[in-house]
Amino acid sequence: MLTNVATALIGLADIWVIGQLGAAAPQAGVEIGSKLFLFIVAIFNFLSFGTTALTAQAAGRGDMDEQAAVLARAAVAAAGLGGVVLAIIGIGLPAGIAALGGTGAVAGYAQDYASIRAFAVPAALLSMVLQACLIGRKRLRTVLAIEIVFNLLHVGAAIGLVLGFGMGVRGAGFASLFAELAKLGMAAVMVRREAPGRLVGGALRHAATWSRESLLALFQMNRDLFIRTLLLLLAIMLFTRAGATQGPAVLAANAVLFQLFMLSGMIMNGFESAAQVLGGEAAGRGDGAGFAALTRRSLGWMFGTALVLGTMLLAGGGGLARQFTRAPAVLANIDAFHWWLAVLPPVCAASFVYDGLFIGATWTRAMLGSMVAAFALYGLSLSLLLPLGNHGLWLAFTLLFVFRGAGQAILLPGLSRRRFGPPAKS
Repeated sequence: MLTNVATALIGLADIWVIGQLGAAAPQAGVEIGSKLFLFIVAIFNFLSFGTTALTAQAAGRGDMDEQAAVLARAAVAAAGLGGVVLAIIGIGLPAGIAALGGTGAVAGYAQDYASIRAFAVPAALLSMVLQACLIGRKRLRTVLAIEIVFNLLHVGAAIGLVLGFGMGVRGAGFASLFAELAKLGMAAVMVRREAPGRLVGGALRHAATWSRESLLALFQMNRDLFIRTLLLLLAIMLFTRAGATQGPAVLAANAVLFQLFMLSGMIMNGFESAAQVLGGEAAGRGDGAGFAALTRRSLGWMFGTALVLGTMLLAGGGGLARQFTRAPAVLANIDAFHWWLAVLPPVCAASFVYDGLFIGATWTRAMLGSMVAAFALYGLSLSLLLPLGNHGLWLAFTLLFVFRGAGQAILLPGLSRRRFGPPAKS
C-alpha cells in the first residue's frame, strides 16, 4: 500500500504545484497532459502485470533461471516499445490532446507539459519491468524506497522549477522527466543485487529464453492484458473528455478529485499486488486450497479497508481536494462533487482483488472477457447518464467497477475448478 501511495503522489504533486498558480486553464492543461502520459505508459502495463505474475509463479517453483528469463524478455520488450513511442510521439500528441477534449489555451498548456514528459516514456517502461521483478520476488520494501526517493526528487524539482523559476507547466514536465530517469537508475541498481538480475545477462544470450513456446505464452498473456488495459484507459479518456465538454473549471475539479480517487485506489491496489504475487505462487504450486483461502482473506480485508477509506474521504475529502487549487470556479465544483470520492472505494473493492487473482493465475483471457462486457455496459451507461451533468458522469464511472467485479465473480468458480480441480470436501 505504501509503495502504491508513493507512486500515486507524482500526479498529485503536478496538480498541486500548478494549482498554486491560481488559474483553471494551466491546471486543466496539466490534467490532460498527465492523462495522456498515463495512457501512453499504462497501455503497456502488461509488461508489469506479466512480469510480476510469471516471476511469482517461477518463484513458487523455485526456478531462478526462469525468473531471469522473464526479466530478460520483459526488459527487451520495454526497450523496444519505448523506442517506438519516441519515434511517433510528435505525431500522436496533438491528436491525443484533441481526443481528450483539449482546445484553446488548455490545449497549449497540455502540449507544453506532455511534449516534455513524453521523453520519459522509455525510462518509465524499463522501470516498470524492473520494479515488477522486485514485486514478484516480494521485495516491496525495496520498491517503496525507490518510490519515496523518486517522489522527493520530483516534488522538489517541481516546486523549484514551477514556483521558484516561474517555468509553469513546462517546469512540471521537466521535473517529471528528471525524476523518471533517476528512478530508472535506482531500480537498475536494486535489481542487479537480486539473483535474477545477476543472471539476466546469461538469460539474454540463452536460446531457451527466446524459444517459440516461451515467446508465444508471453505474447498471448500480454495481448490479453494489453487489450484489457486499453479498454480501461479508454474508459478514463471518455471520462476526461466528457468532463472537458463541461468547461475548464469542471475539468480541473474532476482532475483533482480523480487524483484523490487514484490515491485511494493505490492504497487498495496493495491487496491487488499481494493477490498477484501470492496467487501466482499458489498457482505455481497447484495449491487450490491456498488459492481459495487467499481469495476469501483478500476480499475481507479489501472491503474493510475500502469502508474505512470511504468514511475518511466523506469526512475530509472535500477539504483535502480544496488544497489543490486557488481558482474559485474550480473550488465550487470540488464542493459540489467531492462526495463521489466516498462512494468509489467500497464499489471498486471486489474488482481490485479479482484483478490481482486473475493476473497471478494468468487467467488473462477471462479477465479480458469480463472487461469487454463491462466496457460495453459503461458506454451505454455514459450515454444514458450524461444528461445529468457531472453527477451522471461520476455515476457512470462508478458503475464501470460494479460491472467489472460482478463479471469476474461469476467467472472465478469455474476457472478455479479447471485449474485446481473440485474443492476438497471437509
